[in-house]
Amino acid sequence: MKPFLLAPVLLASLAAADDAPPTPTLARLTAMQARFAPVPIGVDLKALPENERACVRKLVEASKIVDTLFLRQAWGGNETLLLDLAPDRTPLGRARLRYFVLNKGPWSRLDHNQAFLPGVPPRPPSGSFYPEDATKEEIDAWMKSLPEGERAAASGFFTTVRRGPDRKLRAVPYSVEYQPELARMASLLREAAQLTAQPTLKSFLTQRADALLTNDYYASDVAWMELDASIEPTIGPYETYEDEWFGFKAAFESFVTVRDDAETAKLSKFGAQLQGLEDVLPIDPKYRNPKLGALAPIRVVNVVFSAGDGNRGVQTAAYNLPNDERVVSEKGSKRVMLKNSQQAKFDKVLVPIAAVALPPADRANVSFDAFFTHILMHELMHGLGPQTITVGGRSTTVRQELKETYGTLEEAKADISGLWALQQLVDKGALGKELERTMYTTFLASSFRSIRFGLNEAHGRGVALQLNHLLDAGAFTVRADGTFTVDRTKVRVAVEALTREILTIQAEGDAAKAKDLLARLAVMRPEVQKVLDRLAAVPVDIEPRFTILGAAGAGAPAPR
Repeated sequence: MKPFLLAPVLLASLAAADDAPPTPTLARLTAMQARFAPVPIGVDLKALPENERACVRKLVEASKIVDTLFLRQAWGGNETLLLDLAPDRTPLGRARLRYFVLNKGPWSRLDHNQAFLPGVPPRPPSGSFYPEDATKEEIDAWMKSLPEGERAAASGFFTTVRRGPDRKLRAVPYSVEYQPELARMASLLREAAQLTAQPTLKSFLTQRADALLTNDYYASDVAWMELDASIEPTIGPYETYEDEWFGFKAAFESFVTVRDDAETAKLSKFGAQLQGLEDVLPIDPKYRNPKLGALAPIRVVNVVFSAGDGNRGVQTAAYNLPNDERVVSEKGSKRVMLKNSQQAKFDKVLVPIAAVALPPADRANVSFDAFFTHILMHELMHGLGPQTITVGGRSTTVRQELKETYGTLEEAKADISGLWALQQLVDKGALGKELERTMYTTFLASSFRSIRFGLNEAHGRGVALQLNHLLDAGAFTVRADGTFTVDRTKVRVAVEALTREILTIQAEGDAAKAKDLLARLAVMRPEVQKVLDRLAAVPVDIEPRFTILGAAGAGAPAPR
């Protein structure tokens, strides 16, 4: 950490504070924190041999470095601010520290990134990936001016953009930008690799350690795809949501998990269905992929520990990686389902929401199986549909063309096409008819869960888009008492229509249509807001308390 480099940021923060809204009182901050239900999250590791348990502990140690890196990526002032917060032992000071750690910064992710600490600026949409004094327009023009190879590096996942001594912009590899931390993390991964007796785990950890130092993640992404072990770690730079300017730059995250063999075996059959689903996607056949990447592993796991982008604000229930389009097109992608996290969300959040948002007769149709299966299909659908596309005769990617709209549209696509895909599998007999009875109602209840994440967040905005489309189509209706229900005569057609619209926008790389769709539908309507107002006493999400660290452990860089 280099506190002296962050001083200008904090000075700017103080200047910006004059126009900021009042910071929350202790009572208000306590109420904001109450939206996250503390839940013990962990796994009984006794079934693992001692060397494998030692490997897990080493991975947790490496993951704590991920928290440090993510804090720095989210905002250049975070580390200094954390040092200022840590010594304050007053009730207000403790509450501020806890909420800072939960949000990985001084802005409340559930409240449109409103600051909850005094003396901080508005949250920078560029994170710390670009120079503080740069504008989005300057960075965009500079990238477009570069030769193709240099432009690919500048807009790639694993570089920051900095000014040189001559004030000119340049791309800096993560391996240089974060060299001290990545060197330590690589060392820990190599130590973990020496502890495990599982060949594919050893291979992944060794190659990921190399990638942290060389900035070339391709081989380690392939090794992660081929990983077949009782311990299933995901560690490195992956998701790009923190880069709200372009959605280019990957943030560091970590999940240390243990595989649930019984559930993984049960769901692995889904992988065999993917090409068949791709072949009947409701878009022009020319946009379909005639041959998906060969690997499509599905892992059901239980979380031991998570960090960085994997543990901030609303918790991840599942993920589909890697994001590198080269790997996805050549090798496919892996879907990882976090079962113990999903069960906690279902019990603590979704069941209470259903009791408020749905009429009594519909509540019995909200099931964990439908919730779990749709999340799985959501992750599967991230790997289907347009990825590498052709626009104006040039080869590009959906991400590059849609820029800041990509994250929201991709989350909406995975959700709605996931429902479409489940219906396809029910119709084929690959899934039981019972799922058809529960999946739409469970999705409706879960929509209120996700939209509470906030319209500043990709998942929340994506759900608002879907909910409003389904309301306009009459697939979801509002009853006289304000509860919502499913019209089963209209829902299938409405789901397919939105699936087609989003996939076509992606296939054509049409940023203008993407912006228009979000402007029209990614909004909060009064009838939805009324339900949300009645959910004030229901937690929005969970706050994991990782049992591997004991009662105080929560994957934080400071006590909670």
